[in-house]
Amino acid sequence: MLTKKFSKTRPVARVKFTLPAEAAKEAKDVRVIGDFNNWSWENGYKMQLKKNEFVAEVELPAGKAYQFRYLIDNHIWENDWKADDYVPTVFGAHNSVLSLIPTANGKKAAAKPAAKKAAAKKAPAAKAAKPAARKTTKAPAADRLVKIEGIGPKIEALLKEAGIASFADLAKAKVADLKAILGNAGNRYKMHDPTTWPQQAALAAKGDWDKLAKLQDELKGGKK
Repeated sequence: MLTKKFSKTRPVARVKFTLPAEAAKEAKDVRVIGDFNNWSWENGYKMQLKKNEFVAEVELPAGKAYQFRYLIDNHIWENDWKADDYVPTVFGAHNSVLSLIPTANGKKAAAKPAAKKAAAKKAPAAKAAKPAARKTTKAPAADRLVKIEGIGPKIEALLKEAGIASFADLAKAKVADLKAILGNAGNRYKMHDPTTWPQQAALAAKGDWDKLAKLQDELKGGKK
């Protein structure tokens, strides 16, 4: 998760990077790596474990967007679970995006609360009903398909739209069906190879994260 505080006197912003501890179980060293430190482990911003999350606070120049990811023990990559956006890479994964453009962010942040407050006044009963409806469509928090190497947030959304919403679903899926889902989504997704996804998902469904990490060490962008 990202928290930003823009300076009123200088073109900079104080950014708080937060990664849930469950995303980096038994990690000894977690760092924020990205455009702002040349994707260097040595220059990465080291995160501190506080209660149930890893945290790092840094000051960055405002007015532009940065790509970044979290690097765990210098060999496991993890995206921010609530980044401003995600962009695909040539490795079959996605990078998280941090936007430090205060004018655009400021307008969006100011508009949403006002809209919600007005809606609550006009139709309180309908407003109360919406959260319940949304909860029924959410997948379990543990089944984040982006933990499978080769799957980014956009592909995760495609799979869930196709009814593959959990590790167990993905473990049972046929590779041919996965390729069809990617193919139907357009040329941008045809380049991805889902061959190892069911194998990875089977380990994730069992909670065997050590074996999954070992397998992913042997892969490149989810491919053997």
